[in-house]
Amino acid sequence: MDAKYEFGTADGNRIVYVRPVDVDDLPDEVKEQVGGAKTLYAVHDANGQQLALVKDRRLAFVLARQNDLSPVTVH
Repeated sequence: MDAKYEFGTADGNRIVYVRPVDVDDLPDEVKEQVGGAKTLYAVHDANGQQLALVKDRRLAFVLARQNDLSPVTVH
């Protein structure tokens, strides 16, 4: 869960999507790393590829903005 990822987008689209993820739906190796959290937040590009998985919504937005991306919430 502590992997580096290049957030650059090949198509120039700077919008990323933030959505909650139920920890129970994640692979076992990820569940072992999150402690007692019930929900994490995923950052996805326009094609749906997951770019990051973080512990809270605020952090997801900060991460996106630090990489010059424009985050929006997905319901």
